[in-house]
Amino acid sequence: MPNSVDFSGKPFHFIGIGGIGMSALAYILAKRQLPVYGSDLKSNSHTQRLQQLGAHIFWEQNASNLEFFHENLRSDRPRRVSSTDRTHLNGRGQQPDRSLPQVICSTAIDATNAEYRAALDLGCPIFHRSDVLAALIRDYKSIAVAGTHGKTTTSSMVGFLLLHAGLDPTIVVGGDVKAWEGNARLGLGDYLVAEADESDGSLVKFDAAIGIVTNIELDHPDHYQSLDEVTQIFRQFADRCRLTIGCIDCEVVRDRIAPDLTYSLDPTAEADYCADRVTFSANGASARVWERGEILGTLELKLLGRHNLSNALAAVAVGRHLGLDFETIASALKQFEGARRRFELRGIADGIRFIDDYAHHPSEIQATLSAARLQAKGNPEEIRRVVAVFQPHRYSRTQTFLTEFAQSFSDADVVVVSDVYSAGEAPFDRTISRRLADAIAQQHQCVYYRPKLPELADFLGDLLETGDLALFLGAGDLNQIVPRVMEERRQVERDRPSVEVRSAPSYRIS
Repeated sequence: MPNSVDFSGKPFHFIGIGGIGMSALAYILAKRQLPVYGSDLKSNSHTQRLQQLGAHIFWEQNASNLEFFHENLRSDRPRRVSSTDRTHLNGRGQQPDRSLPQVICSTAIDATNAEYRAALDLGCPIFHRSDVLAALIRDYKSIAVAGTHGKTTTSSMVGFLLLHAGLDPTIVVGGDVKAWEGNARLGLGDYLVAEADESDGSLVKFDAAIGIVTNIELDHPDHYQSLDEVTQIFRQFADRCRLTIGCIDCEVVRDRIAPDLTYSLDPTAEADYCADRVTFSANGASARVWERGEILGTLELKLLGRHNLSNALAAVAVGRHLGLDFETIASALKQFEGARRRFELRGIADGIRFIDDYAHHPSEIQATLSAARLQAKGNPEEIRRVVAVFQPHRYSRTQTFLTEFAQSFSDADVVVVSDVYSAGEAPFDRTISRRLADAIAQQHQCVYYRPKLPELADFLGDLLETGDLALFLGAGDLNQIVPRVMEERRQVERDRPSVEVRSAPSYRIS
């Protein structure tokens, strides 16, 4: 592989450009007026956004995609632009640079991918997605947010704070945020805020001015054998950052990372930033914030739960380190509405609240269900049941944390489990989803197993009732059924007589 990514004008070609991480990088490059190409199997909001910037996208992943570049290298003659070629012109009406592109891959692209193999055969410079992010991080005064949980929310909070403070940051995160209408933003300021992923070990490539570590747990057993291996990756990340900010409520961060600046929700923890007078409600959270023994003021959030208050303290620490006054920080965080798929309200139909959340680890599920329970307690007239609909993510994660998953649904009244979303992983145990449902049923009195999404959507149409908070949990494609179920419930509402007596259903694992 070449040593460095070239931002001087050489084209980029992303294999799998529509992914959440790949599309964010492609967006930044396209906004920097660099030639961007890519391939994917279907259109989504991210590819549509890229096409509006002039990126050309091939709608299949095969070797012929690279021929677009190769054929024009073999000819010294000027080439007339045909009607077909006009689809390849960039958004400024110019003929693109047809030199061999820098090919960008994620860990999801393996050596058997035909497009990847064609790039190798042509001699294209090939980079991992993290190499591009690492090069961008070196271009700015960068703030890289790492951690097993909370990366997207924390990086989005920090980005929103800097935007609110007038610092015009560049932002690359793993979720869509309304404030910048997507998962990336190109600013004119000195700062870059980036989400730094540990899933494949690429975290060690980043040289950030400020590194944040929210927490450390084993979450990717397909890549790591133990918590010690994960911790070592985070230690290398921390060593490469000029300043490390960490949450010492996590013992691993406190004892193994030893961050330069610390934050904690425990006012006795002797952290640089801590909170007391904490209140959690159905509408958010509030706390009094301290900085090294001095009161800064009160912080109010729209986001639910203890975990989001902790994330906000990380943003406070960043803001104060950059010299922002607390009033500016508090004003920004009070307005922050969160990222998509992080306790995102998709809508209300027939008195049922439909919530979409990315939680796919036992700790994340517990935190999200705790937030749901807060909403239920705060609105007892509107929310009578919390219904957790869970799609396990990866066979390896489900197998490794089977016991922990079984114990993580205590705040739900009803649990529905679907089949594993493999994320490209080989299905080494096709019974694992059913075994997970059985394990949850040992801890919970009301559990259902509906493996396939069409069957699950039909089942939910009958199961859900007015007053439910339906929480769709998982990092896969479970949320695709939400619009269908919502529409079915709207139809039920339209068809229901004005007065109706409904009997309570009986529950069993089935």
